[in-house]
Amino acid sequence: MKKIILFAIIACLITSCTTKNDPQPFDETPIVLKQNMKQKVAQDNEFAFELLKKTIAYSDKSNVFISPLSMSIALGMAWNGADNETKKEMEETLNMSGMSVDEINEYYRIMQSTLPTVDNKTKLNIANSIWYNTGFPIKSDFLKVNTDYFNAEVRELDFAKAWALDTINNWCARKTNDLIKKPLDRISADAVMYLINAIYFKGTWTKKFDAKGTVEREFTNDKNAQVKVNMMHQTDTFKFAENDLAEYLELPYGNKSFSMTVILPKNGKTTDDVLNNLTVDKWNTMLSEMTSRKVEVYLPRFKTQNSFEMKDVLMNMGMKKAFGNEADFSKISNLKLIISRVIHSTFCEVNEEGTEAAAVTIIEFEYTSMPTHPVFYVNRPFIFVIREQSTGVILFAAKMGDVEKY
Repeated sequence: MKKIILFAIIACLITSCTTKNDPQPFDETPIVLKQNMKQKVAQDNEFAFELLKKTIAYSDKSNVFISPLSMSIALGMAWNGADNETKKEMEETLNMSGMSVDEINEYYRIMQSTLPTVDNKTKLNIANSIWYNTGFPIKSDFLKVNTDYFNAEVRELDFAKAWALDTINNWCARKTNDLIKKPLDRISADAVMYLINAIYFKGTWTKKFDAKGTVEREFTNDKNAQVKVNMMHQTDTFKFAENDLAEYLELPYGNKSFSMTVILPKNGKTTDDVLNNLTVDKWNTMLSEMTSRKVEVYLPRFKTQNSFEMKDVLMNMGMKKAFGNEADFSKISNLKLIISRVIHSTFCEVNEEGTEAAAVTIIEFEYTSMPTHPVFYVNRPFIFVIREQSTGVILFAAKMGDVEKY
C-alpha cells in the first residue's frame, strides 16, 4: 500500500456526530433518520473506509481523493438492474444488509434530497443520469426506479455520433461547476449504457484562515523529501482528540452541518498505520471522544485531482460477477450485459476560504452476447502466406508486427 497525504472530507450525516457536552451546532433542522437508515449510514461509512484502503492499494499516486458517496449512489443505480448472484455480490460489497429493496432505495432518495438542504451556507449538488444508445432495449421498470428514487435524468443518445462523447462530458462539467470537464475518455465500441453520478461541494470554513497568516513552510512528503508549501495558520477553538496513532481535528463548514476531519499520524506513525486500524467502530469512538479546545492549526493549502478505473478495486471487494460473463443485469434489458468500466474522477481544493470538491462516477455497460457470425478483426500483429493453389507452393510468407499508414 502506498503512503499518501490524507485529507479526507467526512460529512456528518447523523446527529450523533456531536458529543453530548457540546451545544447543538445546527442553525437549521438536522436530518432525522429512522434506526434502519442510521444503520445504513454506518454500512456506507464502512464501505467508504474499505473503498479508500483498496483504492490506495491499487493506486501508485501519492494523493488519493475519492467520493464514497458518489460511488455508492452510482452503484446503487446499477444494483437496481442486477439480479441473482450478481445482485447478491453487489449487496455484499455495498454492505446492503438488513434492509429491503424499497428501504435501500428510500435511503438513497432521502440522502440525495436532504443533504443539499441541511446547510444554506454550504453548496452541495447531487445529480444522476442514464445515457443509453439509440435502439438499446432498456426496461421501463429500471428507468422508473432510477427516476423515482435517484431523480435520474434519462437520455437516449446515438453513441456513434462524433458529438456524443462531448454531450456526456458537458453534462458532467455542468454538474460539477466545470471542475471535472472530461471524465469519460471515450465511448467504447460495445457500450450501450452509462450510469453517471456527479457531486459538487463548496463549503466555507465556519472559522476562516486569514490569508495574511499563510506563509511558505516545508512539508515532508511520502518519499521523505522536504518540499515547499503554502501553510495556512490560525488559533481558535475546534474539536480535537488524540490517541497513540494520531491526532484528530474537526474543521466545520457553514453552520457546522458539514466538516472536514483531518487525521495527522503521530511522529513515528504513518498513514498506513492509521488506515490499517480504521474501522467504523473506532471512527465513531474517536468522534465521541472529541472535545472543544483551543488549538493552533497549521494546514497546507492544496489542490488535488484524480481519475481511477475502479474495476479491480471493486472486484477485490467481492463484486466480481458484474464484470464477467456470469453477470446478470436482466432487470435492465433482455440483452446480455456486463459492467465494462467504472470510472471515478475527483477534484479537491482547500484554501483559506474553505473547500471546493467534486466527483463523477461513470458506470459503463456493454452488450456481451456473441454475434451469430464470426468477426475477424485484424487489430494486432498477424501472419500471412501467399501460395499457389494447385501445387500448394508458398511464394511469400510474413509476420506483420507493425503496419504503417500509407
